[in-house]
Amino acid sequence: SPERPGPPSCWASRYPQAVNCSWGLSPDPLLDTDFVVTYRSVRVPKCTATGPRSCSFGDLQVFSLTPYELNVTARNALGAASGTLPFLLENIIKPDPPESLRVSPIPGEPQKLLLEWSPPSSWPFPEYFPLQYRVRYSQDNDSVGPYEVTSHILTDLEPGSLHHVQVAAKDATDSGEFSAWSPATPAMGNKWA
Repeated sequence: SPERPGPPSCWASRYPQAVNCSWGLSPDPLLDTDFVVTYRSVRVPKCTATGPRSCSFGDLQVFSLTPYELNVTARNALGAASGTLPFLLENIIKPDPPESLRVSPIPGEPQKLLLEWSPPSSWPFPEYFPLQYRVRYSQDNDSVGPYEVTSHILTDLEPGSLHHVQVAAKDATDSGEFSAWSPATPAMGNKWA
């Protein structure tokens, strides 16, 4: 029989508009292998290929208690093998990282820095589906939050100390999981404020 697809993984970084899914094969196939992807839900939509081992689908049924079920079947000259993933839509919400993180000194406040960022541009409706944010800022990976605003003032910084600031986002209702961290932005406690 052909190599079995690893369990597919799906995440909703564009909730509530679309779900992305991807899968691998173990071991990697030596033969040409086609994939047939189907999924069951309240509606019967199509998962549109976004790459050789990934697809995306929309027309989502939010807050449905009926799980989606994604099935990936690998077919080649040796036969067919399948992998399946059942999930509830709200459990797989995972935004992309926040964007445009800016760090500014605060005049007259040498132990404080102002952080400002934007929601991920892929998140379709931040006004209707707000995000919460966590901030990571030290060599020890200390984090603060979550906050439902796109700014934060770091306090009690050693003047001249270097920090690497990152932000992660999650659906404000606490559904799903936090995004990956944004790229690290260097931040220096202000010596001259």
